[in-house]
Amino acid sequence: MEEVAMQAWWESSHFAGANAAYIEPLYEAYLEDPDSVDIEWRRIFDKLPIVKPESTEQSHIKIREYFRTLAKEGNRGGGQVSDPELDAKQVKVLQLINAFRFRGHQHANLDPLGLWRQERVLDLDPSFHNLEGDDFEREFNVGSYQGGRETMPLGELIDALKQTYCGSIGAEYMHITSTEEKRWIQSRLEPKHAAVHFSKEDKLEFLAGLTAAEGLEKYLGAKFPGAKRFSLEGGDALIPMLKALIHHAGENGAKEVVVGMAHRGRLNVLVNVLGKKTGELFDEFAGKHSGGWGSGDVKYHQGFSSDFETEGGKVHLALAFNPSHLEIVNPVVLGSVRARLDRRGNPDTNTVLPITLHGDSAIAGQGVVQETFNMSQARAFKVGGTVRIVINNQVGFTTSNQEDTRSTQYCTDIAKMVQAPIFHVNADDVEAVVEVTKLALDFRNTFKRDVLIDLICYRRHGHNEADEPNATQPLMYQKIRKHPTPRKHYADRLMAEGTLEQSEVSQINNDYRESLDQGECMVKEWRPMESHSVDWTPYLGHDWDANYDSTASVERLQHLGALMCSYPEGHKLQSRVAKIYNDRLAMINGERALDWGAAETLAYATLLDEGYDIRLTGQDSGRGTFFHRHAVLHSQQDATALIPLKHLHEKQGKFEVFDSVLSEEAVLAFEYGYTTAEPRGLTIWEAQFGDFANGAQVVIDQFLSSGEQKWGRLCGLTLLLPHGYEGQGPEHSSARLERFLQLCADHNMQVCVPSTPAQVFHMLRRQVLRKMRRPLIVMSPKSLLRLPAASSSLDELSNGRFHNAIREVEDIDPKNVERVVLCSGKVYYDLAEQRRKSEINNIAIIRIEQLYPFPHECLAEIFKDYQHVKDFVWCQEEPQNQGAWYCSQHHFWTAIPKGASLVYAGREASAAPAVGYASVHIAQQQALVNDALMIDS
Repeated sequence: MEEVAMQAWWESSHFAGANAAYIEPLYEAYLEDPDSVDIEWRRIFDKLPIVKPESTEQSHIKIREYFRTLAKEGNRGGGQVSDPELDAKQVKVLQLINAFRFRGHQHANLDPLGLWRQERVLDLDPSFHNLEGDDFEREFNVGSYQGGRETMPLGELIDALKQTYCGSIGAEYMHITSTEEKRWIQSRLEPKHAAVHFSKEDKLEFLAGLTAAEGLEKYLGAKFPGAKRFSLEGGDALIPMLKALIHHAGENGAKEVVVGMAHRGRLNVLVNVLGKKTGELFDEFAGKHSGGWGSGDVKYHQGFSSDFETEGGKVHLALAFNPSHLEIVNPVVLGSVRARLDRRGNPDTNTVLPITLHGDSAIAGQGVVQETFNMSQARAFKVGGTVRIVINNQVGFTTSNQEDTRSTQYCTDIAKMVQAPIFHVNADDVEAVVEVTKLALDFRNTFKRDVLIDLICYRRHGHNEADEPNATQPLMYQKIRKHPTPRKHYADRLMAEGTLEQSEVSQINNDYRESLDQGECMVKEWRPMESHSVDWTPYLGHDWDANYDSTASVERLQHLGALMCSYPEGHKLQSRVAKIYNDRLAMINGERALDWGAAETLAYATLLDEGYDIRLTGQDSGRGTFFHRHAVLHSQQDATALIPLKHLHEKQGKFEVFDSVLSEEAVLAFEYGYTTAEPRGLTIWEAQFGDFANGAQVVIDQFLSSGEQKWGRLCGLTLLLPHGYEGQGPEHSSARLERFLQLCADHNMQVCVPSTPAQVFHMLRRQVLRKMRRPLIVMSPKSLLRLPAASSSLDELSNGRFHNAIREVEDIDPKNVERVVLCSGKVYYDLAEQRRKSEINNIAIIRIEQLYPFPHECLAEIFKDYQHVKDFVWCQEEPQNQGAWYCSQHHFWTAIPKGASLVYAGREASAAPAVGYASVHIAQQQALVNDALMIDS
């Protein structure tokens, strides 16, 4: 039947005549964009012989010959001959439609101020396609254009295309490769080429939102003149936009919405969307302090949570706390969303919506934006797509112009890297803003991918309210002074169309002003907050001495160890990996001492066995950078991957290990966000080398070290940072221990340098079992991973606990000790080996395994045996100006007996973390060991 139907179509088609002049341009249009031709033509062209051109000059030769053959056969078959000129016009019409889809946004009415000077796009001119005169009255087939009819007069078609693509919305989506997604967008845009109709109630809501946005800013400006508030004025449409977005999300199944934004308009969003009481905001402006613990933060960095009533039920809103570092909050938001989705059991649902707000210069200028886009479809970081909104006030900071801030036409072009659709919209047309917002959310929910809205507005004041914008942007601000506010612009429009009277407009304005004076909640959808997320109560009020039980019987360890070493016989491992697993099984059976990988994996197994979830990400975390972990087993036969820790038993916790994208900043921020929303398990970020954490320093400085102090946000994230001086040069030796110690205060985080497998076992378990959630920074090893001396027994794992400091372990009589060497990490093994070789028995070596909080009590107990010693030395591998010496020296002095001296043994101060020459490294290492042990070089 299909062949008969195709034959019938063939006999009546244009192939049946000598129509090469028609077919060849149509085929050219197909090559440029298959969607630009009718489905019937596309089916035929799809079946044409595939030519592998050796040069572009030869690409169509065989196709043309094929067309000529078809034409001859058609003539022999008695087919109809069409008008070549009219057929050529038909092709041009399809090309014109395609041009509007591709470039209509460049002629759209997007700038409220009318200052943009868009270049004329020739493709959008009918005459460019030889369409003119009588052609405007002719009916043409509109191809895939979804205007509701198969044919339209050219003039009417052009009007519809202009209304669709050159009005208040400029749509960029033809860069997307998915035909389904492009067709979906066209199905939403093109049937609505006429004005979108909203009810009077809708329009009243939009005007109320604009009134609230303007009213709050004017109120604050009058009540607190000169105070910084980073006004939203000019971008007022953001308020009705966000409220419409939340309502629409609620109708479509959302239960939680997490928002990340910088300071511009933040106070307005807090009051007019999330429902923060205006009285509380006014108190913050007045400088009143509630007496809560911590240093606090400025009001335009504060977060907030509330519940919001929608037609689909209550939606929990969370505005993330945010420092001034632009765009860094976005991966934090996505991490929080992923944790909430994981808790709900499905990261692909629409139940949790991330919304991120960006600045026009920041989205183009900050590298973390690219990192976050790149993460959006990666397995470890998927959140089902993000609705991204750019508050594009056309002046990034104070003096910036487009030619200074980016190299692209639009600030949003970076979103094309992930083929996200981009909708530019004139912020003075609030109805278009709301319409495109709903469209964007529906795209995100349908295709689970990012979508971007470019809210093109302006900034009525300077960067802050004390700034003078005319000094650097005179023409723009002359125009702004004369330009009506968005509220007035829309109110005038509603009155002109007869929707409202002036008295009604005034009443809306007066009602909002009266509500402001009362200092209460301004959002009618606000509801008392219910519990939508995990309960943090069990983790509050605990300190470092909180009790926990880290023990596990030898039998249990052996049972779990056997399970974590099990894999199907047919799953063939690479030979080195097979040896590691065979050795690990021998360790579990007590035939060998446990190495680092075995103890670490056993820690995970015991936690999973107790029902705790574990999430581990890093650039090489599946196997471990140094080939020690191998949590993921890759078959050498079919490349399938097996993770034994996922298959201990049915009731275990969830284990996830991901090799992350090659990023530090965005990934660490994501994991921070994850742990602020999920305290119950163990979340780990592992650097490939410890000093790679440099790329995430903003996250460490602004979130990990101070998030609790500034915002009261607890976080139990663990960082594994490989650290140790093995002669690998300045970039692969130091995790910059000194930087973390410098940030330590107020018991804000833990900094540990474990030196045995048993220590890492108990340290990881302690991080979960102790009911306290603060970051754990680990200087993890490299060479110790396989050092025979750095091993532990099953008994040490079974009956021990994490020791903040380790006393002398060799047979040295404390009474004979004349010097005590304090150290941390790998250097201990160098010291111990040299001491044995030199048969020294009057020097004790004490390891400090937790440098912060400093273990004063533990050391006091250890030093009871050394009260007679007057000679103490701190030995480190790092240069003198790095490592622990400067940042922890005051702790060392406090810990040693009164009257004792303290000296330094280590590398001299250096601008670089380590030398690059192996011979120099060896000489330096031997010298610092000899110095600590008083051995003459």
